[in-house]
Amino acid sequence: MITTLESRLFDEVQEALKDVIDPELGVNIVDLGLVYDCSVKLKDDGTRSVDIKLTLTAPGCGMGDILVDDATDKIKLIPTVSEANIELVFDPPWNQSMMSEAARLQTGMF
Repeated sequence: MITTLESRLFDEVQEALKDVIDPELGVNIVDLGLVYDCSVKLKDDGTRSVDIKLTLTAPGCGMGDILVDDATDKIKLIPTVSEANIELVFDPPWNQSMMSEAARLQTGMF
């Protein structure tokens, strides 16, 4: 069962990830559809751990480490978050249909 606090924290994580911009496309990773999974867990000490599965627009993209570091930094700024674990995954492969309508319009990929 997700508590109201975890639900609110999940929303804060999503907002923080919207500040992570793919430097090649100039669009945030949430609207690009690069965030595949996000879970928030309460730790014994009362802080939270955030686990994210993130992909790239292409497996050979050289921005992976930059996006992971930026996302980690943004998430750790959220009060009560003590740990951010981000795993790069490539299954399923990313495609343009995963982008939000706003991202498609911004990039001209509609």
